[in-house]
Amino acid sequence: MLRCPECSAEIDVDEDEVEEGEILSCPECETELEVSQTHPVALNPISDELEEDEDDDEEDLEEEEEFDEDGDLPDEDDEEEDDDEDE
Repeated sequence: MLRCPECSAEIDVDEDEVEEGEILSCPECETELEVSQTHPVALNPISDELEEDEDDDEEDLEEEEEFDEDGDLPDEDDEEEDDDEDE
């Protein structure tokens, strides 16, 4: 009998039949669990937070591209001044 690492609920799975990398679901808290090793069986929760953090990092990179070389947000006034200097 396995236990969920998140809520300690029993997970009715035959320990001899699980394979490394297999995904199980806790019947109580519905956390998805990955079998990280088989002897003894170890379960690791699969977190959606990691995916959200990766998405946030990608958004941060996109936002950084909007800054000018001084690290400031470009103003429309600055762009007009640059145009005036070219004349």
